[in-house]
Amino acid sequence: MSEYKVNIDTVEIGISEADAKNLDVIETPKGNLHVLHGHTAYDVVIVNKDWIKKEFTIRVNGTNYTLTIHDAYDQMVKKMGLLEAQSQKISDIKAPMPGLIVDVLVQAGDVIEEGSQLVVLSAMKMENIIMAPGSGTVKSVEVSKDDAVDKGQLLIIIE
Repeated sequence: MSEYKVNIDTVEIGISEADAKNLDVIETPKGNLHVLHGHTAYDVVIVNKDWIKKEFTIRVNGTNYTLTIHDAYDQMVKKMGLLEAQSQKISDIKAPMPGLIVDVLVQAGDVIEEGSQLVVLSAMKMENIIMAPGSGTVKSVEVSKDDAVDKGQLLIIIE
């Protein structure tokens, strides 16, 4: 019997595969769901669904809830800590190759998002734009325009 963990806003509940199969649910002609649980009827509308994230927004009797469903695989990945590697924050931006700083596009205190342009580095007759790998705040800029840099040299610190 497979066990699912369902997060409803901030509450987590466990549901077995048998529980899911035994739900008293009927699809209405409008595409909504009529759910009967314990002698109480619920009108359920699926407002938004993201199958990749397994995240759904539903409206039950007029109130919206966010559901996230975790199957056995999702639970195992979380238990093994494999999702934590994706969320590691890179704080030191280093030069990927030797070159010349053509332009510095940020300064200390700037709030940046993933993909924000940070520095323009000229190397091998090409201008390369160094972009932020994640979001954060620029703590310090360690280079200036027209500086020559070596591969691996610290350019920017993000916090």
